[in-house]
Amino acid sequence: MEQRGSLTTIQYDDQTPRWFALVTLLWGAVGMLAGLVIATELIYWQVNGGIPYITFGRLRPLHTNAVIFAFGGNAIFAGVYYSLQRLLKARMFSDTLSKLHFWGWQFIIVLAAITLPAGFSTAKEYAELEWPIDILITIVWVIFAINFFGTIFRRREKHLYVAIWFHIATVIGIAMLHIVNSLEVPAGFFKSYPVWAGVQDALVQWWYGHNAVAFFLTTPFLGLMYYFLPKAAERPVFSYRLSIIHFWTLVFIYIWAGPHHLQYTALPQWAQTLGMVFSLMLIGPSWGGMINGLYTLRGAWDKLRTDPIIKMWVVSISFYGMSTLEGPILSIRSVNKLGHYTDWIVGHVHSGALGWVGFTTFATLYWMIPRLYRTKLYSQRLANLHFWTGTIGIVFYIVSMWVAGVMQGLMWKAFTPEGTLAYPNFVETVTRLKPMYIGRVVGGLLYFSGVVIGIYNFAKTIAQAKAEKTDLSDEKVQVPDVRAIETPDESKGHRWLEGRVVLFSVLTFLALVVGGLVEIVPLIVDKTQVPAIATVKPYTPLEVYGRDIYIRENCNTCHSQMVRPFRDEVLRYGDYSKVGEFAYDHPFLWGSRRIGPDLHRVGGKYPDSWHYFHMEDPRSTSAGSIMPPYPWLKEWEIDYARIPNHLQALKTTGVPYTEEEINQAETSARKQASEILERLKGGGVPDAQADREVLALIAYLQRLGSDINWRNTARQ
Repeated sequence: MEQRGSLTTIQYDDQTPRWFALVTLLWGAVGMLAGLVIATELIYWQVNGGIPYITFGRLRPLHTNAVIFAFGGNAIFAGVYYSLQRLLKARMFSDTLSKLHFWGWQFIIVLAAITLPAGFSTAKEYAELEWPIDILITIVWVIFAINFFGTIFRRREKHLYVAIWFHIATVIGIAMLHIVNSLEVPAGFFKSYPVWAGVQDALVQWWYGHNAVAFFLTTPFLGLMYYFLPKAAERPVFSYRLSIIHFWTLVFIYIWAGPHHLQYTALPQWAQTLGMVFSLMLIGPSWGGMINGLYTLRGAWDKLRTDPIIKMWVVSISFYGMSTLEGPILSIRSVNKLGHYTDWIVGHVHSGALGWVGFTTFATLYWMIPRLYRTKLYSQRLANLHFWTGTIGIVFYIVSMWVAGVMQGLMWKAFTPEGTLAYPNFVETVTRLKPMYIGRVVGGLLYFSGVVIGIYNFAKTIAQAKAEKTDLSDEKVQVPDVRAIETPDESKGHRWLEGRVVLFSVLTFLALVVGGLVEIVPLIVDKTQVPAIATVKPYTPLEVYGRDIYIRENCNTCHSQMVRPFRDEVLRYGDYSKVGEFAYDHPFLWGSRRIGPDLHRVGGKYPDSWHYFHMEDPRSTSAGSIMPPYPWLKEWEIDYARIPNHLQALKTTGVPYTEEEINQAETSARKQASEILERLKGGGVPDAQADREVLALIAYLQRLGSDINWRNTARQ
C-alpha cells in the first residue's frame, strides 16, 4: 500500500471476479444444454443413442450440479469478490487464496462433469459427488472462508453492510450442511456409503437439500441483490430495518423447513409437521426481502422501459416472491398430497432457478462486466432481446410443468364409479404428458437462446474493450488510512453488532444450527423413532451389488421407493411403506419424482425374465414406456472381488454383517447369481449369460419390499 498523508491507496483485485464472471457464462451454457438434452430424452428416448453415459439418469445430476454449483456458484463468487472489496474498502486478504479458490472450484466442476456421467454417484440429491470430491469441496470452501473473513478483518469500514450479512450466512451455512450430509464411509476410491440409514438419511439429506437452496441459491443471491440492485437503480435500499428483519428471520426459519420434502413418507409425523409449520412461517421474511427489493426500484421505474438490467431485477425479485410463496403452499399436507412426485415440483424448482437465480445472475453480470472491462455494454438491444427471450422461456417452461404436474397428480388419484383406479397402467399417466414435455423443451430452448445471446453480447463487450486498448489493471481508490477495527464505535442496537464480526458470525451460526439439532438429533438418539421390524434383514452380497448398479444408473431420479398411505397408492403398488423397512438402506432411495412407477413393492411382482426383458427393451413389457433400454447390463460383468469391501464399509456404518458373511461374500454372490441365471433360462431367456450385471440388478429389484408379508394383508 502506498501512503499519502492520512489517505492510503488500495488496488482492488479485479482479475478474480473477471475470471469467475467468464466461467459463470461457460458453465451456465453447459448446464442448461445438458438440461435441454435430458428434457428431449423424455420426449424421444432414442436421443441417448444407446450410450450409457448420456442417459437421462446419468445426465440429470450433471445438469443439476452444473446449474447450481457451476453456474450459480461462480456467479456468487464473481459478485462476492467484486462487492466485498468495495464495501470494506480493502483488497482481498490473499491473492494466492483467491487463485486457489478459483482453480480449485473449476477443478471440482470438471471432476463432476467426468464422474457423474461415468456413474459415480451417492444418489443424494444435489450432493451426488463421491467422497474424494467432497473432501476437495471442503478444502476449497475453507480457502474461500479464510479469504472472505480475512478480508473482513482488514476492512476500513466499521459496519458490515447488509449484503455481507447474507454472505456470512452462506459461508457458515454451506460448511455446516456439506459436512453433516457428506459423512460417509469409503468402500473404494469412488464409492462410499453414508453413515446415516433410511429415515435418518432421508431427514439429513433434505435438511441439506432444502437448505442448499436456502444458503446456496437464496442467501448469496440476496447478498448480490442488496449490493447490485441499488447500484443499478442508483438508489439506497428501501428499508434498513426491513433488511434486519429479513436477514435474522430468514436464517433462523429456513433451516427448519427441510422435512416438508418428506410429507406422507415414513418420516415421523412430528418432523413432517415441523417442516410444514416453518415453511409457512418462511413466507414472512421471504416476502419482506421481495418488498425491500421492489421498493428500492421505486425511483427507477422510468428506466424500466429502456434499461434491461432494471427489467431483469424486476423479473428476478418477482420470481423470488412467487417461488417463496409456492414452496410453502406445496408444503401444506393437502396440497403436497397432490403435488409431490409430480412435475409441479419441477416447475417450482425451475421458477426459482431460471427466474430468481438466473436473472439475478444476468442482472449482476450486465452491470459488472462492462465496469470490470472499463467499457460500455456492446448492445442494449441484445440485452433486451436476452431479457424477453429468457422471460418468455420461463413462462413456457413453468406453465407446462404446472399443467403436467396437476394433471399427473389427478390421474394418479382418479377412480372409476366402481371404485377402481381410472388409470391403473402407470405408463398412461406419463404418455399423456408428452405435449407438456414438448412445451418444456420449447421454454428451455428459448431460455437457452437468451443465454447464448447474452454470451455473445458479453464477448463483443470484452472484444470492444480490447480493441479500445482499455487499461484493465486493478482499480485504485484512496481511503482513510485507518483500520476500521481499531476505530471507536458508539453505535447501539444492530449497528453495534455490525461492527463485531465474530459475535455476528457466532449468532448467525447459532440461528442456523438450532433447527437441525432439534429435528435430526431425536431420530439418532431415540430408538423408538425408528422401530425395528424383525423380518427386515440386511441385503445379500449380490443385492448390495445390484443396489449399487441401481444407484450408478441413477434409477432413483425416475422411480421412488416410498408407497404413501393413500388409497390410490396402496391399490397401485401395495401396502404403504414402514419406517423400519429402511433400517439398512445406505443411502435411502425414496426419490423426489415419479417418471416411472414406485418400486418399493416390486419384489416378487414379476418373474426374473420380466425384469430381464424390461432392461433389454422397456417397451416389450410396458407398451408406451419412455424409459431407455440398458443393453450394457447384459454385457458388463459383475466384479465379484469388490463386494467384500462394500460389505465391510456397510458394516462400519452399522449394518450387522458378520466377518464370516464378508469373507464368504463372493461365494454367496456367485451362488445367488447362478440361481437367477437358471430361472432366466427356464423362463424363456435361453441366451442369458452368467455373471452379468443384470443378474445383480434383478436380485435387488426382487428383494424390494419383500421383507414384510404385505401381500397377504394389503388390499389389492
